[in-house]
Amino acid sequence: MTSTAIRPESARHAGTRLLRAVAYAVLPAEVVLAVALVAGVRIPPAVLVAAETAVLLLMAAEAAAYLRLRRRGLSRREAIGELVPGPVLRLIGHELRLMASLGLWVARRRHGVRAGDRPFPHARDQAALMYGFAFVCLVETVGMSYLLADAPVAHAVVLVLDVYTVLFVLGLHAASVTRPHVLAPGVLRLRQAAHVDLHIPLERIAAVRHELLFTHERAEGELNLAVGSQTSLTIELTEPIDAPRLLGAPRPVRTVRAHADDPRALLRELRHALTRARTAPSPAQGPPASA
Repeated sequence: MTSTAIRPESARHAGTRLLRAVAYAVLPAEVVLAVALVAGVRIPPAVLVAAETAVLLLMAAEAAAYLRLRRRGLSRREAIGELVPGPVLRLIGHELRLMASLGLWVARRRHGVRAGDRPFPHARDQAALMYGFAFVCLVETVGMSYLLADAPVAHAVVLVLDVYTVLFVLGLHAASVTRPHVLAPGVLRLRQAAHVDLHIPLERIAAVRHELLFTHERAEGELNLAVGSQTSLTIELTEPIDAPRLLGAPRPVRTVRAHADDPRALLRELRHALTRARTAPSPAQGPPASA
């Protein structure tokens, strides 16, 4: 009875592992083939047909596996997680958040700020630097377009990459603008662009102070959310909390340094919130139950 129940599960995992192995072989080969074509290497037609057929078959197999996993009761997120490695999903999610931040920026809206929350912007001191990067990327785009004018395929590929680079740089700044630090009831939410979103329960904050630092050495258990190479607020925790890295690796931290456009205002409001949380009366207990 037990072996019968285990076989479908092991078969499912074996199938997804096989699909991942095929994807790891086919997709890099497709990238190499595209680079060779851009470089002007003559590829035999049979090789091109075989490569594109392999990609189409892989996509069809992934779609069929996804539908099969959904029929077995998995949610969309769980089914995609079975087929796509976690780090790849996190990278894709990061890119999507950057592009969504551009839309929020244009619409002058903020992410994760609810009624009653106190937002604290932190992007002002990096604005000039990010605009400078974007301008340099834009100049490079124009220059490469001129240099590759006689190579249409290479020009098209490089143009797409250059335009995406400009959007990426602007997206980093847009994410910082639209994702401010947030002081909400019971929690302090510290963010950096679209890749750090740290929720710190107020009861875990041991001490907080204004501390302006322009150099940060990496140390175990410390997280530095620098903006324009500076932090202005240091938070000590009573116990570590997990601040996952971009690809999902765990990172326990007990000291967090962050920056805000008005760090003293954030410090003042945070101390008030901590005082209220620590001096709030405990919930009233009812009379003891009669025997």
